[in-house]
Amino acid sequence: MQFFTWWSGQTLGTRFYTWRKGARAGADEAGNVYYQTAAGKRRWVIYNGYAEASAIPPAWHSWIHHVTDTPPGPGAEQPHRWQKPHQANPTGTALAYRPPGSIARGGRPAATDPGYQAWRPE
Repeated sequence: MQFFTWWSGQTLGTRFYTWRKGARAGADEAGNVYYQTAAGKRRWVIYNGYAEASAIPPAWHSWIHHVTDTPPGPGAEQPHRWQKPHQANPTGTALAYRPPGSIARGGRPAATDPGYQAWRPE
C-alpha cells in the first residue's frame, strides 16, 4: 500500500529516492530514521508509524531544519534536570487535554447566569 499512502510510512517514490540518493544519518529513540543527500543539502525523515511532525525530538528537529550541521548521536542531547521527556503533540487523540465541563469529556457545559435582565420593549 506504499503507492499512495504517506501518513503511515513512506510512499514508493520516497522509498526509491531514499534508496537512490539517501545516506542514513541516524535514528531516534522512537524509531524514526533520518536521511540526507551526499552533499547534505536535503534532509528527511522516515517516520516509524504515523507521520506526525511533532514526533521529532528537539535535537533531530534542529538538525533536519539545518540549525546544526552534525546529526545528534546516541545520548548527544543531555537534558537539564528540569526538562520533561519529549512527547508528540496529543491533540486530536484520546490523550488530548480536555478541561472540566468539556463536551468531549462527557460533561455538560455549565449554565450561564448573565446577572442582568434583558430589556424588552413594551
